[in-house]
Amino acid sequence: MNPRTLRIGIRRGWAEYVHFLRSRRELVSGLIGTVGVYVLLVRWQGDTIVEGTGESQAVLMTAGFVAFALFSAGLMNLPMGISADREEGTLLRLRTVPGGTSAYLAGRAVSVLLQIAGYVLLMLAAGAAFAGLGLPSSPGDWLTLAWVLTLGTLSVVPIGAAIGALLPGPRNAASILSLPLMALMVVSGVMFPVARLPEAVQSVAQVFPLYWQGLGLRSVFLPDSMAVAEIGGSWRPAETAAVLGAWAAAGLLLAPYLLLRAARRESGTRLAERQERRAAQGAF
Repeated sequence: MNPRTLRIGIRRGWAEYVHFLRSRRELVSGLIGTVGVYVLLVRWQGDTIVEGTGESQAVLMTAGFVAFALFSAGLMNLPMGISADREEGTLLRLRTVPGGTSAYLAGRAVSVLLQIAGYVLLMLAAGAAFAGLGLPSSPGDWLTLAWVLTLGTLSVVPIGAAIGALLPGPRNAASILSLPLMALMVVSGVMFPVARLPEAVQSVAQVFPLYWQGLGLRSVFLPDSMAVAEIGGSWRPAETAAVLGAWAAAGLLLAPYLLLRAARRESGTRLAERQERRAAQGAF
């Protein structure tokens, strides 16, 4: 990607993010689905003490929900947005613009990154207000927070773009994505220590980035005594970096190829057919 294409993508991403902030419906929906649900659960179960640690459930859930906010933005919001753009003909128009697909992908990534940054800041503020969460106290913890958030974002945003290129359409996107994401949320230690689950479930959870995002964040915000509630009784930073890095590399290879493929398959005839179907569905 050349510098000019990158600059265009950054401007596009900023414009999309400003539109998101100005869209009351999208903004409120995003905040309720992340910060709102988190606050409700903390108020409901936050006083429970995690067995063997002496720490409250609220502190554990804060780190998990920060990871889930990042995860869902990359693997729910982004694919749905790309699918909607394909339905409306945006990918078809990109075929006529040199470097259009690369600039589009960069813009979408910038927009999602800004959303993630906003969710993380609000979640940390809510954690400090409602869960007694303490911010990192050492430079090492801040460094760990930085690389976990960076690798965690890179592990889901390209994969989300690849999924968006494969989805059949925006009408079905939410139903296709929501159940797998909720299942991963349950088995990945967002709500409670994953070590309590059967070993087979633990093995499945460790394949996906959500578990490792949550583990890395818990190592920053929780005391070392909480590591006894984790698989293997430790924070495993090397494994966290390796798994998140592998997902990031896979996504960066897949996403440009699948978006280019989706753009090349678009045609005026297909766009017209989709518009006719939407008009017919709207009539009923």
